[in-house]
Amino acid sequence: MARLAGFDMPRLGMGTMALAIEGRPADRAEAIDTIHAGLDAGVRYLDTAWSYYLPSRAPFGSSADFGYGEQLVAEALRTWDGPRDEVLIATKTGFWRSCDIADTAVLPRYRVVPSPFRNSQSNTSRPGTTQSSPSQSGKSKSHPHFRPLSNDDDVRPVFQAEGSRYGWVPDGRPSTIARQARESARRLGVDTLDLIYSHGPDPQIPYEDQMAAFRKLVDEGVTRYVGVSRVNTEQIDIARDVLGDSLVAVQNQFSPSYPDPENTMAHCRDLGLAFVCWSPLGGFLDPVNQRAYDRFRDVAAERDCSYQRVTLAWELTRYEGLFTIPSARNPHEIEDSFAATSLRLTDGELRYLNMESNTIR
Repeated sequence: MARLAGFDMPRLGMGTMALAIEGRPADRAEAIDTIHAGLDAGVRYLDTAWSYYLPSRAPFGSSADFGYGEQLVAEALRTWDGPRDEVLIATKTGFWRSCDIADTAVLPRYRVVPSPFRNSQSNTSRPGTTQSSPSQSGKSKSHPHFRPLSNDDDVRPVFQAEGSRYGWVPDGRPSTIARQARESARRLGVDTLDLIYSHGPDPQIPYEDQMAAFRKLVDEGVTRYVGVSRVNTEQIDIARDVLGDSLVAVQNQFSPSYPDPENTMAHCRDLGLAFVCWSPLGGFLDPVNQRAYDRFRDVAAERDCSYQRVTLAWELTRYEGLFTIPSARNPHEIEDSFAATSLRLTDGELRYLNMESNTIR
């Protein structure tokens, strides 16, 4: 158990992206059942986002699917007979899902930029545990991974993972952050959000300005706490300077196949911030380096359980302020993931797993 945004809860929550974007369950009732299964198992942290919907032809236009992920979470909680007041709902703002990049009619407005959010080792994998590769396209003060493309609102970058048809369009304009946050609160059926994350930096907007928009959300009572995602240590420091004690969490990618190369986890520990792992099993949209999980499969075979459960249990040993939020597409997957909270790895198993995995220093 640990404390985050005023809630005491297990350190394994549930990401809901897999229930809302492409590849999601065709039956909405199955998605609701999956969230219910997680809550019944003991999950008390549900993570969603404004941008969890099917990619639309033009991300700045209208889409009948806008809000799908947040509405799903709200419906699941509304129809669950457990203690709703124990559940932390976190959402994210500042990203859109991109159009199909093969659509040449849309491309003039969006420049494809290789995603910085994936590792460079790739291989194929079963659905539910996939990953991709990054590329850097220059440096900027506001975002070290990208070169600003233009200050023109009509031309925006698309963060595109290698081999994927879709991507993410950052929009960190303060007006967008404010509007999306209020829309998220309305969809989730709350007057004040528990926790809202900046989904990721917008390379066209100074990061200080993006954080100031979140500071205003706190001051206006739209949200109680703020987190930041897809950030490096410099951006964490900027967010801390602007937000002060309202900043409680950093949500960055971490898994055996992406072991936090910029040491942001250690920086969070030093600052007393929670570190929330996204894609803790590698992700599910793009290929993953499966060799990184070989030792976890070895331990799983000895334990007679899934290697995913061993992986999540290992992540929970990194430090006491770490939370991990695996996604799931069916009740079995989230029940198996939550079982990691009661799996105690031996010192010998940890030494074996750490031989090829970076540990927090």
